[in-house]
Amino acid sequence: SSDLMTWEKKMARKYYDKLFKEYCIADLRKYKENKFGFRWRVEKEVISGKGQFFCGNKHCEEKEGLKSWEVNFGYLEHGEKRNALVKLRLCPECSYKLNFHHRRREIKPRRKRLHEERNEKPLSKKSKLSPSQKSRSKKKDEHSPDTAGESDKDEERAEDQEGPSDADYWKGPEREIGRA
Repeated sequence: SSDLMTWEKKMARKYYDKLFKEYCIADLRKYKENKFGFRWRVEKEVISGKGQFFCGNKHCEEKEGLKSWEVNFGYLEHGEKRNALVKLRLCPECSYKLNFHHRRREIKPRRKRLHEERNEKPLSKKSKLSPSQKSRSKKKDEHSPDTAGESDKDEERAEDQEGPSDADYWKGPEREIGRA
């Protein structure tokens, strides 16, 4: 029973620490100079939801249209330099400020991505042609098969450009049939 209690305490502690270090608060006042100040959330902010359910900009209280951004947070801990990729939740106006000089990585919700991937239908090979390949295939269609040798060469070139077939992609280890 004491082992279970220590395990529960460890899990609670791990979760509590994660609450503080998953999201950060940013100071975006000097965004035009590409200077940003990041800090961890304090307990009061974790409880109130600042930086997670409210905009993570120190000087903004917006809670509508928040987007998650992944930022590299460099800091000192016990005199040691450390880096962490942390989430920064910002409203559209503050997101503009964060991305003023170069775009950061946006984090999209997992549920939506998985749902979109399931509903997405694979595109046919024809629609994957680049603009230059499309123009080549149009030119190939415009040629009249006056001489058989030229059309054979065109077909060979088209086959080379098509890329690897489905059989060329590794689909994981083969399943053994007959074993249960």
